[in-house]
Amino acid sequence: MIGLADSLDRINRWVGLMVRWLALTMVLTQFVVVVLRYVFGYSWVALNESVLYQHAALFMLGAGYTLLIDGHVRVDIFYAKAGDRLKAVIDTAGHLLLLIPSMVVLLYWSWPSVRNAWAILEGPISVGGIPASFLLKSLIPAFCILLLIQSLACLLRNLIRLRAAPA
Repeated sequence: MIGLADSLDRINRWVGLMVRWLALTMVLTQFVVVVLRYVFGYSWVALNESVLYQHAALFMLGAGYTLLIDGHVRVDIFYAKAGDRLKAVIDTAGHLLLLIPSMVVLLYWSWPSVRNAWAILEGPISVGGIPASFLLKSLIPAFCILLLIQSLACLLRNLIRLRAAPA
């Protein structure tokens, strides 16, 4: 089980290492947008939208990596003081009752919209924008799949913790 969990972790670790560069490109692009607008009086809708696309990609594709490194916000009133076994039980319940079902539902209900966007190669959000809304919508199932992959890896690790921890 450890080997499978490690393999699943590698997927989100690789994606995380790739998308982290979007933070830098997003800041640089926004800097260019501001300089063009306020110094030169020039505005380009597609450049403005590119910041939106990068922001969406960074957060949607980076969510699985954030789960991998345990970087999501956690309300740990009880969790912080819990032992390893209780933490594993809480984490397992969270994955099985909350994360996995919500990702499956989101994937199921978003898929028709994504499929239709690809069928017509849906165009820009705004006039003069990036003619690729279908790519932006594709981030939704990618987000779901990456979180499902990482959730499975976490579940495997929790099962290992539950087996190892004394009752």
